[in-house]
Amino acid sequence: MIEILKQLSDAGGISGFEFVLAPKVEELLRPYCDEVTRDQCGNVIGWVHCGETDAPTVMIESHMDGIGLMVKNITDRGFLTFVPIGGIDPRILPASEVVVYGKKELFGVIGAKPPHLQSQEDAKKAPKISDMAIDVGMSAEEVKQIVSVGDMVYFKTEAVSLPCGKGFSGKYLDDRAGIVSLLICLERLKGHKLPFHLAVLCAVQEEVGLRGAKMGAHSIFPSAALVVDVCHGNTPDSGAESVFAPGSGTVLSLGPNIHPKMAEIAKRAAEEKGIQFSLDVDGGNTGTDAWAVQVARTGIATLLLSIPLRYMHTTVETLSFDDVTATGDLLAETLIHLNGEEFSSCI
Repeated sequence: MIEILKQLSDAGGISGFEFVLAPKVEELLRPYCDEVTRDQCGNVIGWVHCGETDAPTVMIESHMDGIGLMVKNITDRGFLTFVPIGGIDPRILPASEVVVYGKKELFGVIGAKPPHLQSQEDAKKAPKISDMAIDVGMSAEEVKQIVSVGDMVYFKTEAVSLPCGKGFSGKYLDDRAGIVSLLICLERLKGHKLPFHLAVLCAVQEEVGLRGAKMGAHSIFPSAALVVDVCHGNTPDSGAESVFAPGSGTVLSLGPNIHPKMAEIAKRAAEEKGIQFSLDVDGGNTGTDAWAVQVARTGIATLLLSIPLRYMHTTVETLSFDDVTATGDLLAETLIHLNGEEFSSCI
């Protein structure tokens, strides 16, 4: 599964342009699902049917889009100005390697003014995106043969395994790591007959407003949903509150976004099976697809599991693969525990 995470991390597929990733996600789901479809919005949806037509549906979900850029203009000198897609800190952009998804993929770099040419005042300020441009080493005429305004730009960084333990670093681990957790869950469920249909939603456009989850949850309308995302991993400059060390297991959220019975079932499943986990208290909006899923139609009993991730929304997001595995394991065990009277109390 680590190799699959590397493949997903290295791919493009920023918000609104997930079509470049969707075929790969469909391919990964097919061995586990009875059918795999793609809706009009680009969501990839897998189905595992239980054999009973009137059985309820439970959904597991993760988003597959990532942050990126989009070409705004081609200057007279062949540079590409751009706008951000999703939450991007401008400070990470100078000196980044990127790929422009035009008529063909085109390598480029986001240039930075050398320190020799910066004034003392410039050196104290974070650069603005409006002052940056992508350099593809071509004239304006050459660029316009390949690139158009509105073309997608994604980051070039390739994922790597870190030397110690199960450390892993790359781009778009938010939330391609969640997709891998769904696959681990499906692998664990082989041989288990669940008393409900299982829908697997790999959603689009989370980074620009939870859009795919809103549409997917509305159309699937499950009785219960288990959502996977990332949470903040500890860093040298982080405080102790609401951050979790990579390698400490999956993170189970509590709060108004989470159905208390679902959280109770997941907690008990983790304790019974010895799955490492931590608790996170979210007093309101979790900032994840769980927020949109919960209020679809007349409401869905929702659970949120998160993977600790350092340096979120950069090109060097870092995690422990053990936490990806723990999240997939707890997804599977929660689904196995979700039956009978306990299930009825959630819907």
